[in-house]
Amino acid sequence: MQSQILLKNFLKIHQGQVEFLGLRSIYEKSNTTSVRNEILESADLRTNEGVMVEVMLDGHFGYSATSDVSEVGLKNAYHLAFEQTKKAALYKVFSFPKSVRPSHEGSYLSPRKKSLNDLKASDVIEVLMKACVGLKTSERVVTRKASTIFSAKKSFYITSEGTEIDQDSNLVMVEATATAQKDTEFQSRTLNGWGSRTYQMGAEALFENTLFHDCQRVGEDAVELVFADNCPAGVMDLMIAPDQMMLQIHESIGHPLEMDRILGDERNFAGWSFIKMADIGSLQYGSSIMNVTFDPTVQGEAASFAFDDGGSPAHRVFLIKDGILKCGLGAAESQVRSGKPGVANFRAACWNRAPIDRMANINLEAGTDQLKDMIASVDRGILVRSNKSWSIDDYRNKFQFGCEYGQLIENGKLTKPVKNSNYRGTTLDFWRSLKKISDKAETFASLYCGKGEPSQVIHVGHTSPYCLFNKVEVFGG
Repeated sequence: MQSQILLKNFLKIHQGQVEFLGLRSIYEKSNTTSVRNEILESADLRTNEGVMVEVMLDGHFGYSATSDVSEVGLKNAYHLAFEQTKKAALYKVFSFPKSVRPSHEGSYLSPRKKSLNDLKASDVIEVLMKACVGLKTSERVVTRKASTIFSAKKSFYITSEGTEIDQDSNLVMVEATATAQKDTEFQSRTLNGWGSRTYQMGAEALFENTLFHDCQRVGEDAVELVFADNCPAGVMDLMIAPDQMMLQIHESIGHPLEMDRILGDERNFAGWSFIKMADIGSLQYGSSIMNVTFDPTVQGEAASFAFDDGGSPAHRVFLIKDGILKCGLGAAESQVRSGKPGVANFRAACWNRAPIDRMANINLEAGTDQLKDMIASVDRGILVRSNKSWSIDDYRNKFQFGCEYGQLIENGKLTKPVKNSNYRGTTLDFWRSLKKISDKAETFASLYCGKGEPSQVIHVGHTSPYCLFNKVEVFGG
């Protein structure tokens, strides 16, 4: 509260000196705990606090940040932002109107039943110890690891245009891994592969009754894999489980639709996109049953919010509707530059990073098919779960993914498990081969989506059903 008063007073004094002035304060507290083989491996408590100062001069935005949340610290950051922006404005590539920072007021509080402040370290460790015990389903399970991250983040944003936004969100992540050994071979199985069980909720997440039983399944799968045959090679039907679909969505939909990539801003670091601005509104991205939304309004999903870091209100928007690309992932600045519609996805990883176009909750909408009927429709194919490796080119076009756990589908039935399951393709051909989507979806997330210079790592959420694709190239390890 004291820092909010400080920011308001500072804004009142300095706002007349520039075309636009914005102040964004962020306070974040995180607790990370890890247990390996029933032994406490790490317990880490961190706090992070600072203020980003945003100014506009001659239609050009500039930023500076400080961890010194005092009047002196704000003055130093403001003067640095002012001087840098004044010089950089001489070489700007685009002149922005103030309308890209409209005036909005509001707040956001993520759902929670129990405060993270009520968590005791001993309770966390006890649950993770039990999870490791659940992973030990056989003497062949030689390594077990369970970990949690609890994060509480508060942001306050005010601008010279009258914006005042207060947002408070909790983030809870649970991960588990079992590694099994047979002779010289090792196979690992995780709770959700590259994705994790990450939700906006309170400390109640730690006491979910399913964790121990889910860890038992992970341990059993790891043992199955060391005895399993390699995945067969060939072109066949491919069914992808939601915990693998999340990465497929992330890499071949989320990133290529980020409009700063399409505009070329990320080309020297994170890469470009095969999408062109002219494609938005007409490109057949996938089959007619494919519908993808940008939706930060979903309660409890990892990247939900009421306003992005530029103050734009969050709304559910169809990115792809009936297989046609309708909208890109561009915030207000990219919308003005491109003349194309966009979304509220101006996001910064922390107080010392300027916001850029980032995905948030990118969700593949559920279909109409029941999973058992989807399996019954396959004569020869494979079901894959949980990502363990991936590669995709700079244009987000050609890709290859490796999965932890595969299971053959033969004559309409799931049969034996296989290991080292991989598949590859190109983005448009792959999504156009989508032929069935299950009627129920699951939600996953990642805390580790990297992008930008200087680099910033941010959390994202993805919801997906089971999906069945036609004639995909599959191969073993």
